[in-house]
Amino acid sequence: MDTSRHLPVPRREAGATLIESLVAILIFSFGLLGLIGLQAASIKNTAEAKYRADAAYLANQIIGEMWADNPANLASYAHNPVGAACAPTASASGNTKVTTWLGNINASLPGAASTKQQITVNAGTGLVTVTICWLPSQEATSSNFVTVAQIAGG
Repeated sequence: MDTSRHLPVPRREAGATLIESLVAILIFSFGLLGLIGLQAASIKNTAEAKYRADAAYLANQIIGEMWADNPANLASYAHNPVGAACAPTASASGNTKVTTWLGNINASLPGAASTKQQITVNAGTGLVTVTICWLPSQEATSSNFVTVAQIAGG
């Protein structure tokens, strides 16, 4: 009988395979948790990019309305023109195009109250600044998009 093929395992190595397996599972788990974290960050960044794209579209939409309108009516588009971004202190616009636009913002962006939006108009130079603010879910501070255009004059 040949016993050279079945050598007994020494006692000091007993359980080493189990420890190696546990370490491999631990390393795999940390890698998997890292991937889950990256996925969560990716989803958040994708949502923020969508909000920024929507805000850019909406800002261009009101600038297009202003551009198509009579330059003499430019001042009627001013909405909350005084104060810091996302915290204006002035009065709202009575222009129906601005009111409709504010409804579009409220429908497209989370936490985008009409009182936070701002359109400043310098009728002399035709310089228009549009600031759109929104509050992403589970965020403490508002995000904003600002664009400047020269409509008429200057």
